[in-house]
Amino acid sequence: MTIIYETRDGAHLAALLGDAVVANTPEALVERVNMDASEILVLFGPSIPLADALGFAEQCRTRRPALGVVLVRDEIDGESASEALRAGVREIVASGDHAGVLAACARSRDLSRKTIQSTMRPTGRARVPAAGELPERRDGKIITVFSAKGGCGKSTLATNLAVTLATGDQRVCLVDLDLAFGDVAILLQLSPERTIADAIGLADRIDETGFRTLLTRYRPGLEVLLAPVKPAASEEIGSDLIAELLHLARAEFDYIVVDTASALSGQMLAALDATHHYVLIATPELPSLKNLRVTLDTFDLLDYRRDARTIVLNRADSKVGLSMPDIQRALRVPINAYIPSSRDVPLSANKGVPLAVSHPSHAVSAAVRELATKQFTAAEAPRPKRGLFAKGK
Repeated sequence: MTIIYETRDGAHLAALLGDAVVANTPEALVERVNMDASEILVLFGPSIPLADALGFAEQCRTRRPALGVVLVRDEIDGESASEALRAGVREIVASGDHAGVLAACARSRDLSRKTIQSTMRPTGRARVPAAGELPERRDGKIITVFSAKGGCGKSTLATNLAVTLATGDQRVCLVDLDLAFGDVAILLQLSPERTIADAIGLADRIDETGFRTLLTRYRPGLEVLLAPVKPAASEEIGSDLIAELLHLARAEFDYIVVDTASALSGQMLAALDATHHYVLIATPELPSLKNLRVTLDTFDLLDYRRDARTIVLNRADSKVGLSMPDIQRALRVPINAYIPSSRDVPLSANKGVPLAVSHPSHAVSAAVRELATKQFTAAEAPRPKRGLFAKGK
């Protein structure tokens, strides 16, 4: 049964959808959602403030991923639509488009059923989560390493960070999302027999078992999801598939380290939307610093948490005519980690063995280890809750 949240004309929408129930207050909506953990669709009517719909959808994305949100609006503008889709709203439909409303609800229900199928147990029977509960899983952290400029050492940092985190009983997945020109396979001397491109044909039905078949073992505790061998394959990998693969990875690993392309494509935005912590890297050169500053401004517009960002200055001791005060003025944010320059870094890349493996006591390895210890191995504060789920609590 579809839940309709509308204060003005819920009966009209209920008549259109048929099997539906109307909630006309936030409290009634929360009660209905928590009453039935198997519900897969909430439709927000045109009278509901956009902020309420976005807050609800954002929480559904992490706490009830099978519960879809469809938004009906009297007027649709591009900026609001983009904001809604980033928050997790699945469809936005004009209030007068009755056929569009029905089609959007049908598509959302279909996607919810596929999401439920991806959490099925080996017996074939899906476990229905309790209200507000994520499906049973390891619930790993996604750490995304990003730079808007190539050549900053992004892939080197990602590989060494993944190796550093994979200690003790911690399980780590390194994901190469530079889909056209990924270097992780070369940096780790891995044969790309299986890559993310193998998931294209499974995009609408991949599950935990299918996800595990895509991985390549590097060493105990560290598995790698490699980028496609052929750049053209990147065009067939959609943002929904990226989001689903990262969702499945969280169930299997304690940390998922994501290496990215130097562009904010739809695929990268899907990864950034799913990220718990952003590692933003630059080198002490004006073009690199400028691009990092632009990235920070863009992240503000996208409402990515400031307290989940770690600023890393790579090759920090390079003598290139910029003092540390110059760098701080360019960035206008504190630098959280400094990684020294060393000729051993390109040597390790050419050998295909990260310094964290071959020389764990090296200054670069020590800097990466300090970054991991300070930022990730300590317990991370939970994401702030906002929107309708949090009302009255």
